[in-house]
Amino acid sequence: MAEISTKPYLLRAIYEWCSDSGYTPYIAVKVDGATTVPMEYVRKGEIILNISFGATSRLKMDNEAIQFHARFNGVSREIYIPVQNVLAIYANENGQGMAFEVNTTASETPAPEAESAPAAPSLSAVPSKGVDSPVVNEAASTPSDGDDEPPKKGGRPTLTRIK
Repeated sequence: MAEISTKPYLLRAIYEWCSDSGYTPYIAVKVDGATTVPMEYVRKGEIILNISFGATSRLKMDNEAIQFHARFNGVSREIYIPVQNVLAIYANENGQGMAFEVNTTASETPAPEAESAPAAPSLSAVPSKGVDSPVVNEAASTPSDGDDEPPKKGGRPTLTRIK
């Protein structure tokens, strides 16, 4: 029997903690062919999404994927994110959360018969201050045009991934 990954359980726990604490849960996602997100907001193969109750509808977080509907510039879009592609989940207000290593995305995963037991997620602290990241769904002002802007100082805390 294949070992069950702890990652989806940790994602749901941090989401619940954020919601119970009055924080806004955000996720950082590695985008590939298995994800369904608005591509105009993807930067460097990643996207940051607000998954709070007020920003989503029909949110479903199961062991395989996170699915919901969200509005982007007033247009409702269906979002599908394989749990395997989630890089981090954190509270937007203070940056506290959990980061995961994503070595293989869902579209790169071998066929089930060739699969070995999944590795345990690697956890690291999420600093409260860092590089400004693109954040989308209704909170986003404009789509990314591909320009890499220098990080802004001050303002809201953002997620910094440390490799």
